[in-house]
Amino acid sequence: MWKYIKPYLGYAVCAALFMVGEVSMDLIQPGLMSRIVDDGVLGVNNGGVGDVQLILTLGLAMVGLVLFGGLCGSLNNVFAHMSAQNVGNEMRKDCFCRIMTFSFPQMDRFGTGSLVTRVTNDITQVQNFVAQFVRGMIRTTMLTLGSIFFMYRLNHTFGLIVLCASPFIAGCMIFCLYKAGPLLPRLQAQLDQLNAIMQEDVAGIRIIKACVREGDEKLRFGKSNRELTGTQLAVLVIFAFMNPAMNALMYGVVVLILLNGSFQVAAGTTTPGTIMAAITYTTQLLNGILMLVMLFQNISKGIASWKRIREVLDSRPALADGPRTGEGEVHGKVEFRDVSFAFPGGQPVLQHIHLPLEPGETVAVMGATGCGKSALVSLIPRFYDVTEGTVLVDGIDVRDYQQKALRDKVASIIIAHRLSTIRDADEIVVMDHGRIVECGSHDALLAQKGKYYELYMTQYAGFAT
Repeated sequence: MWKYIKPYLGYAVCAALFMVGEVSMDLIQPGLMSRIVDDGVLGVNNGGVGDVQLILTLGLAMVGLVLFGGLCGSLNNVFAHMSAQNVGNEMRKDCFCRIMTFSFPQMDRFGTGSLVTRVTNDITQVQNFVAQFVRGMIRTTMLTLGSIFFMYRLNHTFGLIVLCASPFIAGCMIFCLYKAGPLLPRLQAQLDQLNAIMQEDVAGIRIIKACVREGDEKLRFGKSNRELTGTQLAVLVIFAFMNPAMNALMYGVVVLILLNGSFQVAAGTTTPGTIMAAITYTTQLLNGILMLVMLFQNISKGIASWKRIREVLDSRPALADGPRTGEGEVHGKVEFRDVSFAFPGGQPVLQHIHLPLEPGETVAVMGATGCGKSALVSLIPRFYDVTEGTVLVDGIDVRDYQQKALRDKVASIIIAHRLSTIRDADEIVVMDHGRIVECGSHDALLAQKGKYYELYMTQYAGFAT
């Protein structure tokens, strides 16, 4: 991820500096409030006589600090989002460019729904991760450590109480993150599946309606949606448990500080203002820890999403270019020599195809749905590579061509179901179950009274030939 962050590191550094300013203002304020309570209101160091001037002076100072902290926070947001949005923009462009180089087998392996999710949702998660990391890591670290440090300076006992509670707080947080961590990649995979179903059904809505398959698709979508919802609920339940547990621990710390502080006030070793400041620091510490929890959630999601994005960015085209540029005279002769083909992980769709196609001919390929027409033609421009045998263009194996040069040489031959589309072709190739069963002109094939004749009679029964 560094190569995407590096060009915009200046924005991230500016965001970090402004966050330091914002948190510093938050950490200074409890000490000022302590002085207002002790010296301005109660007059602890002035015989019980308050000091209105001190209240006004420190009050105005606190207002100024709040305004300055707010300005720093706003500028931090601006620079953090500038960094994150630019990182996401570069990733999205690189992912799209990489997808454009994918071969058909790679597209099949990833799936359209998964690729859409990776370029949209996953990159958004990474953007959030970058923004939250720039903002949250500094804020949570400074609030947590700063609150403990300033509390210890105020009163050693209060600082020790917080330190004693810290292992329990950290243990609760680590346990919840450990439980939720494995669920996050599963959540993204289930979102992939849901998007894939949605994309397939929207693209094929006409076929679904024509075949009256709406009910089946609703069941398929509902099953996928239930699985996604179940995983989301499991993650939410884990974090729903964590927040009250963390709050309970921190409020326990507050109770202990108040209890211990009451004894110290009675003994004259501390002041009400000090207790008030300690409680404020405890609240800041709680906010820092809860933000740290949210930060780790975003980090976990961001890392899971980044791994999925890297799968796209690290993929290289499965079909490498050959050395031939195709320069010279173009004939366009195509020949299939003992070609067999199966889609990755599937059954053979073409078996031992022998077919020469002469230059200048218009060739039509026809047959029933699923007979292998599209697969046959897809082998010529190398959308896929043959499983066995060789496809030649102008006597040269298509794998030896640069892909652009190869695709400029051939024109990708008619595929059709309706005979009216192809009857004027120079040669008609009839396929059935992955094999060529007939070849010839329209008239010659009709005269054979074979498969083509059967198809013709089915479409044009009752009409003259």
